[in-house]
Amino acid sequence: MSGKRMRAAVAAAVALSMVTAITLSACQRGGQDAAVEVPAAQRSQATPVIPLPAKVELREGVFALDAGTRLQAANGDKDAARIARDFAARVQRLRGFAPSVDASGQAQGEAAHTVVFAIDRQAALPSDEAYTLDIGPEGARIQARAPAGLFYGAVTLWQLATSDGGRGTAQIAAQRIEDAPRFPWRGLMLDSARHFQSVEQVKTLIDQMALHKLNTFHWHLTDDQGWRIEIKKYPRLTEVGACRIPAGASGHDPATGAPLPYCGFYTQDQIRDVVAYAAERYVTVVPEIEMPGHAQAAIAAYPEYGVSDVLKAPPPVSPDWGVHTYLFNTDDATFGFLQDVLAEVTALFPGRYVHIGGDEAAKDQWQASPSIQAQKAALGLKDEMAMQSWFVARIEKYLGSRNRSLVGWDEILEGGLPPRATVMSWRGTKGAIEAARAGHDVILSPAPDLYFDHVQSDNDDEPAGRLAAITLKAVYGFEPVPTELTPEQAKHVLGAQANLWTEHRRSFDAAERALFPRTAALAEAVWSPKGARDWDSFLRRLVPQMARYQAQNVQASDAAFAVRYQAERDAQGQPRVKLSNQVGFGQIRYVEGKGPLSNASPLYDTALPLRPPTTFQAATYVDGRALSAPRRYAPADMAALTQRTGNRLRQCKGGLNLRMEDDAPADGIGGRSPRAALLADVFDPCWIYEGAALDQVGAIEVRVGQLPYNYQLWRDTPKIVSRPANGPEGALEVRADGCEGAPIAVLPLGSARRTAGLTTLRGKVAPTAGTHDLCLVFASGSHDPLWAIERVTLRPR
Repeated sequence: MSGKRMRAAVAAAVALSMVTAITLSACQRGGQDAAVEVPAAQRSQATPVIPLPAKVELREGVFALDAGTRLQAANGDKDAARIARDFAARVQRLRGFAPSVDASGQAQGEAAHTVVFAIDRQAALPSDEAYTLDIGPEGARIQARAPAGLFYGAVTLWQLATSDGGRGTAQIAAQRIEDAPRFPWRGLMLDSARHFQSVEQVKTLIDQMALHKLNTFHWHLTDDQGWRIEIKKYPRLTEVGACRIPAGASGHDPATGAPLPYCGFYTQDQIRDVVAYAAERYVTVVPEIEMPGHAQAAIAAYPEYGVSDVLKAPPPVSPDWGVHTYLFNTDDATFGFLQDVLAEVTALFPGRYVHIGGDEAAKDQWQASPSIQAQKAALGLKDEMAMQSWFVARIEKYLGSRNRSLVGWDEILEGGLPPRATVMSWRGTKGAIEAARAGHDVILSPAPDLYFDHVQSDNDDEPAGRLAAITLKAVYGFEPVPTELTPEQAKHVLGAQANLWTEHRRSFDAAERALFPRTAALAEAVWSPKGARDWDSFLRRLVPQMARYQAQNVQASDAAFAVRYQAERDAQGQPRVKLSNQVGFGQIRYVEGKGPLSNASPLYDTALPLRPPTTFQAATYVDGRALSAPRRYAPADMAALTQRTGNRLRQCKGGLNLRMEDDAPADGIGGRSPRAALLADVFDPCWIYEGAALDQVGAIEVRVGQLPYNYQLWRDTPKIVSRPANGPEGALEVRADGCEGAPIAVLPLGSARRTAGLTTLRGKVAPTAGTHDLCLVFASGSHDPLWAIERVTLRPR
C-alpha cells in the first residue's frame, strides 16, 4: 500500500472513530475468546500484521520512519540494543536504509523522530512475550518486561514498516498495540532425517519462525532413513547411519549404475551454532531422538542394540518410507547406549524438552524375541504396549535426572504414561483429550490438519506431497483447544505446531513452499485471540506478507492464489474456459495470445471462448500487486481440451494417495527440477476419468511413469492390489463405467518398461457411444514398480 493510500485509510478510520477493542489475551493455556468491534478491513489497512495483535487502537497521524530516525536502547540495555540493531538490519534489507542505534544510555528523555526500545522488568504485562507498541507522528516506543517481548514488538514494527513493499521512507499509521500470545508453545517441526537441510537453510527457517512469532523449533534428527546428529561416543551413528542408497533411479549413476549414497549430518559445533542462532531470536530448539521405533539407521550402525536374537544380519539404513519393524532391544546395555546419546544431546540443547518419538513402534521383533518375552514376564508386564510404557518411563527418569522433560507422540499413552511426560497428539485430537483429562500437558499437532507434508491444492503444478490437500484456509481455521475439554482441562494445552515430514520434499525450496504461507495461518491460530481471527482480514494482511517473502527470497507457495483453468462447453456445445483461484480473492487478469501480462491486462469476469491453438496467461492481483505467478494454458488443438493430468483424475479409492516426483531425471533435485508429478494410491493404483464424451473418440494417449515401490506398510501390506499381467510385459487397461467389464482399450507397457522416465502410450478405443466414466488400471503382474499416470488425452477417430 502506498503512503498516500495508507494515510487515507488511517484518516478514514479516525474520522469514523473506529477503535479496535480486542480483549488482550494473557499467555495462558486454553485462552479465552475476544470481542472484535472494528471492521476487519479497517484493521488490515492500518495494521497489516501477521499474526493479528491482541489489541489495536488507531490514532491520528502517520510516523515517517527514515534514514534519519534514531533507535534508542533505553538505559543502554544490552538486550534492547541488540534487538534495535537487528531491527535496523532488517529495515536495511527491505527498505534500503538502516536507522542509527544509540546504545549509550546517555540520552536524556525520548527525542523526536526516535524509536525507543525499552525493557522494564516491572511492566504490567501478562507474560515475558508480551509487549506494547506506541506509534505517534513523532516516533514510537516498544516496551516489554523481557527481551522476548521486545523482540516481538520490534517484529510488529518491522512488519508495519515494510507493508507497502517499497524502498526508502516508510509511512506507518499512528496506533497503540497491546499484544501477547495466546499459547506458550507455537511450533514447527522440520524432518531432517528423510531429506537433509544445510545449517544455513535451517537458520533461514528459524529466522522466518521468529518473524511469525513462533517460538519452538522441533528438530526431527533421527529416523529409519538417517541419523543426523554427531554423537562423539558412537561415531558409527553418523559414519554408517547418516548415509543411505536411495531407492530407484535416483540412487544410482545413470551412466555407470554405481550407487549414489545420500548422506548428511550435523556436527556438534554446527548444532551449537544453530541453537545459539535460535536463542537470539527467542526460538527454543527441541531435538527428537526416536525410540524405541524408527531406529533402523541406528541399528544399522550398532546392530547389538537391535533385537539381536531375531536379526539375522544388520539392516541397511532404509531407503523406504513408512512403518518399519526395527526396534531397540530392552537390555541394560541398550539403555546405557541411549543414556549416553541423551547425555550428549542434552549438553547441546539447553531447552527444557527432549522429544523421544515413541510413535509407530511395530512390536513384531519384540514379540518374536525369546529374551524380550522372558524379560516381559519377569517384569510382570501385560503386553508389548506395557513394555513400551516401561521403556518410556525408564527414559523419562533419566531425562529427569538431566533436568529435562520428556515429550512423545501420542502412542506413549498406550500402556500408561509417566506422570511428568508431555503428549504431542498427532493421530487427530484423541490423544490430546485423553492426556489432558489425565492431567498431562499436551501439544496439538494432528494429522492431517497440521501436517504440512500434505499438498495445499489440486493445482497441476502443486509439488509432491500427501493427499488430501490441507489448504491455507483449513490451517487458518484450526482451533488448538478441543471442544471436548473443560476449561480446567484446557489449561493443559500448551499450544500447537505444524509438522513438515520430508519424504517427498527433496529440496529446501520444496520445503519452503510447503511451509509458507501456511505458517502464517498457523501463527495466527496460536498467537491471536480466538475471537479476533477473521479469514478475509487475514487474506488482506497476507498481501504484504507475500511481498515480504519475495523480498527475503523465501520460496512461498502461491497455490491459494494461482489461477486455474477449467475447459468446458456452453449450452450450444461451444468450448470455453473458466478461470478461478482457490480462495476466491483478488482480481484475475489475463492475456490471450502474445503480449505481457500486467495489472493493466483485461479483468476476467466470465468464461472465455476457446479457439485452439491459443495461449492464455493469467494471474491474481490485489492493489496492483501480482499475488501469484502467471499460469499458462495453451491447448494446441481441440483434442487438447480432453487432456487431464493425473491431478484431474479421481482416485478409485480413498487409500494412501500420494503426489510423487518422477524418479528418473538425474539432475532432478526437487521443487524447481524437471521432475514430473505422478499421483497414485499406493495401495491400489486406479484412476477414474470422469465424464468422457466418447462418441467421436477413436484413440487414447496416456503418459505414464514408474516409481520404486519403496513403502514399508507393516500390517497394511495385504491391502496392496496387484493385477495379473495382460501380455508378456503387462498393459494399461481402460474400461467404461466401472473397473470390472471388458477393456475398451489396452495399451502395452513394453516401451515404458525400457524407459526410466516418462513414456506416452497410445492405443485405439473401441467404438463407444455416449458419455462414460473411464477406469484406468495397470495389469502389470506386480505392484513393484509402482506405475502411475501423468496425463490422459482422448483423440478423435
